[in-house]
Amino acid sequence: MPDSLQIALKNDSDLDNIHAYISGIAIQHGGQRCLLKANGKDLYFPENPPAIGSPLAEDCAIPLGAPGNTTTVTIPQIAGGRIWIAQDKLTFLLNPGTALVEPSVLNPSDPNAKVNFGFAEFTNNSDQLYANISYVDHVPRIPIAITLQQASGQTQQVAGMAPDGLDKLAEMLRQQTQKDGRPWDKLIVNHDGQNLRILNATHGNAVGANFDGYYEPHIDEVWQKYQSGSCMKINTQAGPGILEGKVNSHGELMIGEEAFSKPNSADVFGCNSGPFTTGPSATRNAIIPRLAAAFHRSTLLATEDHPSDPKTFYPQDPTNHYARLVHEVNIDKKGYAFAYDDVQPDGGEDQSGKVNAGDPVLFTVTVGGKSAAGGGMPQQQQQQQPIGQQEYTSGPPPPPPGQDEQSHEGGLRGKLKGLAGRFGH
Repeated sequence: MPDSLQIALKNDSDLDNIHAYISGIAIQHGGQRCLLKANGKDLYFPENPPAIGSPLAEDCAIPLGAPGNTTTVTIPQIAGGRIWIAQDKLTFLLNPGTALVEPSVLNPSDPNAKVNFGFAEFTNNSDQLYANISYVDHVPRIPIAITLQQASGQTQQVAGMAPDGLDKLAEMLRQQTQKDGRPWDKLIVNHDGQNLRILNATHGNAVGANFDGYYEPHIDEVWQKYQSGSCMKINTQAGPGILEGKVNSHGELMIGEEAFSKPNSADVFGCNSGPFTTGPSATRNAIIPRLAAAFHRSTLLATEDHPSDPKTFYPQDPTNHYARLVHEVNIDKKGYAFAYDDVQPDGGEDQSGKVNAGDPVLFTVTVGGKSAAGGGMPQQQQQQQPIGQQEYTSGPPPPPPGQDEQSHEGGLRGKLKGLAGRFGH
């Protein structure tokens, strides 16, 4: 692994006002929070601000230029990184203690609430580059695709959505609401007469989409199935191997020697509470992603072997139709739609929209979806312009009053879980 990595930011849209921001934890600088400066090569380390909601001392907006342009930047090793993409600009703020307040899709008073933005997530460390397009928080209006070129000559691609992907998803969710009466349509956030973003059902309460009790009938059926003689088999894909699971006389699902109580809908949507709370047991922590994913995808009645084949995913109601339809509207059916969407059977095709390799040469983030809609990925080097040749100035935006919490919602949690699911057990 090199100490640094080139990232190409490709404008594959019809817009000329797209900006990128790159944030994360600087591995080679003591784990400090950082953003890439607007010059595309130096890091900005925020200092402790005097007050809540203070502006950044640096404008870290990287313009992608005209449609068809590619801008290259260079990053060092960064963990927990995000490449934010926005039409116009985003507002990042600081709280005392050097807490970086990132854009939130859940807080209607957030200064970015009406901005069209999304992000790709990545970690670039001494072992490898790992990156994915994330829909754990929301689906943005602006499509994002990623490509990884390796020293070996191999290329990995995740196509993302076409330019009309969000509108298609919105219509599908409205149709699903007509079918089952559930508030999938309330997940759609509109601005100026158009669909701006769609929130994950995990965050439904932020927009009045209440899914309390949604999964409970399915959970009860699962308990009945595995209390009546059926035996599930969980492949931990690690040292414990394949563990069998049945519901015991105490009403607990015993998988190996680990006991799991019944989850509720919030546990299933979020994958990090109730019986899915991780802890000191490595075996339990290996079971949790596979069990949570099986509940999320509603596969525990369809098959007894898990992780199961993607053909078994989302076979019946209730299931997470947000996640199901997110995969459907992505050109290659890939995208990180919930916290454990990287769970797959051995040898199975990845569903999570990730790329990873220990010999990265160029990581490309393509914005706009025009090439994806045409059935191909964009040319990497067209009109490539080093960022140092660009000139522009812009002062930091003013802070909103009273914002005092760091925003880093399900995406970071989902990403850390996903990374653990992929490499930690």
